[in-house]
Amino acid sequence: MTPRRILFWLHLTAGSVAGIMILVMSVTGVLLVFQRPVIAWVDRAGRSHEPSAGAPRMPLGDLMAKAAATQGAAPTAVTLYAPPDMPVEIAFGRERTVYFDSDTAAELGVGSQRTRAFFQAVENWHRWLAAPDKSRPTGRLITGTCNLAFFFLVVTGAYLWWPRGWSAQRLRAAMTWRWKVEPGRARDWNWHTVTGFWLAAPLAVITLSGVVMSFAWANNLLYRATGNVPPAPPEAAQAANAGASRRAPAVRPEIASIDAARMNDLWVRAQSQVPGWRKITLRIPPNPSAPAVFTIDQGDGGRPDMRSQLSVDTRTGETLRWEPFGSYNLGRRLRMWLRFSHTGEAGGIPGQAIAVAAALGGTLLVYTGLAMAWRRFLARFFRCGAPAASRLRPEPSLETGDAAP
Repeated sequence: MTPRRILFWLHLTAGSVAGIMILVMSVTGVLLVFQRPVIAWVDRAGRSHEPSAGAPRMPLGDLMAKAAATQGAAPTAVTLYAPPDMPVEIAFGRERTVYFDSDTAAELGVGSQRTRAFFQAVENWHRWLAAPDKSRPTGRLITGTCNLAFFFLVVTGAYLWWPRGWSAQRLRAAMTWRWKVEPGRARDWNWHTVTGFWLAAPLAVITLSGVVMSFAWANNLLYRATGNVPPAPPEAAQAANAGASRRAPAVRPEIASIDAARMNDLWVRAQSQVPGWRKITLRIPPNPSAPAVFTIDQGDGGRPDMRSQLSVDTRTGETLRWEPFGSYNLGRRLRMWLRFSHTGEAGGIPGQAIAVAAALGGTLLVYTGLAMAWRRFLARFFRCGAPAASRLRPEPSLETGDAAP
């Protein structure tokens, strides 16, 4: 058996086994690309307001204290936007987001809980097949393994696509969609190979970044390959923070009775840290003794090289850490780029458009691949009584590298 034939059967087997899971991740991936713009559109009524003429913005500490008192709950995150017509966005857990006038602290609107719940459900399916908390490691292992299989399919598919002999006819057949071909094996073969050719590069980036985010060994390998020490496993801290942020607790005295003056000073420090900032987000720690971490963004949220973090002691106001993107080691910088490349956000709107096309292409690859596998493995049993000539008719296949007739 030739190496090409071995790769073909490995490619076919991996696609048949992991196909359904890849389809789930592709469909949910398409939806998640639209998460931010859809939420912004649904919440558009509360996300814009006419600033009071000549009125300065209310100090953020005062606004936070007023919001906590009026909502009867503890804020878990606060986002301030640079444009004066944008409100202050305050989250109370993951289920409730309220927009406040930055001048008067008046409530402008509540974010759509249904929309956020929908995208949270989609994200849960994408990450761990919507498994309950106790089963999430198993679900994450399944999605990560299928993502690794998808990366293998992309790499081997590019090799199997490569024509054995170069000619204008073979090259045209391998690079051109034939939309008018009647449904059947020739159409599926053409759609599968051509889609794989045009989308191989973005799919490789998306799947490889997914592997790094899914497996600790892949993440550690990235750091070691760049000569850096891998970070400590964050699972325990993430689980604790996620559990705290998902809950919108009753009023906590240490948050509801905010030291407005101290918080005002912290916000002033964060705003003066980076000239030209566009968005600053404060994640309020569940433990009052933990530092306040400001994420300062000079871009649109999708460029890791335009994000910085400022950690401040909430009791003394002392700066604990200042971490601009350039201060990170190479391993961490690459890890952050992979995170935002996975969704296409690193490339802005063009990058997200490519990510959508790649995810849609992934669904088409699954459909056509499974259709061809069905014919190869099962259809022969229904053709056993057909004439010998029809049984021997060659089928277009990646195994041979030949074009469809």
